[in-house]
Amino acid sequence: MSEMSNPWKRLKDFTDARIALGRTGGSLKTQELLQFRKDHALAKDAVWASLDTSSLEAEIQNLKLPSIILTSQAESRESYIKRPDLGRKLSKESIVAIKNSTTEATDISFILADGLSAHAISTHAIQFLQEFLIRIKGHSLAPISIVKQGRVAISDEIGELFSSKISIILIGERPGLSSPYSMGIYLTYNPKAGNTDEKRNCISNIRTGGLPYVYAAEKLAFLCAEALRLKLSGVHLKDTFDPHLLKNESGKN
Repeated sequence: MSEMSNPWKRLKDFTDARIALGRTGGSLKTQELLQFRKDHALAKDAVWASLDTSSLEAEIQNLKLPSIILTSQAESRESYIKRPDLGRKLSKESIVAIKNSTTEATDISFILADGLSAHAISTHAIQFLQEFLIRIKGHSLAPISIVKQGRVAISDEIGELFSSKISIILIGERPGLSSPYSMGIYLTYNPKAGNTDEKRNCISNIRTGGLPYVYAAEKLAFLCAEALRLKLSGVHLKDTFDPHLLKNESGKN
């Protein structure tokens, strides 16, 4: 069968998934095996990488926004991976830091957390914020929280301490063999410690080759407006965002 008439070859043009790898005898081709090992190594590195909080803090300062560096109760990366529960709760020092910095209630709390891929936040978070912030002018923002060893639920505690109507966390997603640096976003209306996942809305797969910044920013702005209008989020906030209403803009990632 020629390469042009091979249906697997045509499908491969539309996905990064490992299909149509070919074989040599009973084994994978050497090129495919080496690529697998490389991708596996990148995924492992992403999980164990540390978040560069200083660089993020400087970039946020360039946006003329205040920020605060926080930590979860997971004191190390190993602890974070072995004890997911500790990544969902703020350290005592971070709780005190928020209480000392907050003055009045805000509309939105933004959280940048390493999650399972600190590289995703370092690569995508600031560029995404630049796209999103121009779409929510007029809303008050709490200082942007930069969280080390953080999981999604930590956004509830942060949003509650800042007395925000909405908490939004940008977090590194679990690395895949074709996407080690993918960023996810979770939105929660009326954030409170102890919230469960059905109260959140998620936008996933923000990365090069995935969801573009412009699309994700437009969708999040829509969800924010609806959450504030209806005073709810999660399974009760229906995602009626119509991507066809977007102008012909391409993402910058």
